[in-house]
Amino acid sequence: MQDSGDWDRERERMVRRDIAGRGIDDARILEAFRTIPRQMFVPNACRHVAYADAPLPIGDGQTISQPYIVALMTHALELHGGERVLEIGTGSGYQAAILAELGAEVWTIERSNELSQDAAKRVRTLGYRSVRCLVGDGTLGWLDEAPFDRILASGSLPTEPPWLPEQLADAGIFVGPIGARHAQELMKIVYHAGKWEREQLGACRFVPLVGACGWTA
Repeated sequence: MQDSGDWDRERERMVRRDIAGRGIDDARILEAFRTIPRQMFVPNACRHVAYADAPLPIGDGQTISQPYIVALMTHALELHGGERVLEIGTGSGYQAAILAELGAEVWTIERSNELSQDAAKRVRTLGYRSVRCLVGDGTLGWLDEAPFDRILASGSLPTEPPWLPEQLADAGIFVGPIGARHAQELMKIVYHAGKWEREQLGACRFVPLVGACGWTA
């Protein structure tokens, strides 16, 4: 059984090797990854590899994304603090905790009731009161709380969400994997003055987001 010092050392190695070592140099993001205990967000059977730069299963066919991808997506959101962020696909809650640590107000949707409840417990245990968890179809967004300054999809979508113009604020940013079911492009989409600027961040493969504007089960 590892003690807190062991976890701290593994977390620091992860930050240096897999995040800063791969070009993420935002000091606030690096500090957030040093702060959040990733081992809390993975099943006991996977805790010995909690800080490996790889996705890990969390149950219900879902995964926690590899640390570098979480950092890359977080960096692309360009958070300064105080932004209203919608996350589609809560999963373990790790991404939501990172966003909250960076000062965002987070609304996160998960179709699995069990995953959502477990994630909510974790973020509450860590003291993040700015995270609101909802069980539902995240591929439809969260119209009642829109518009959002940032929207992040933590699973893949076949196309850009058709509701983006309605739920993303002016100068807002969407980040998420879009494409075929087994191969996507990580996209950053900036909305400003009725126009869209799209940037490809790299090839990726995420678990599918199931729902009305996503994939069938």
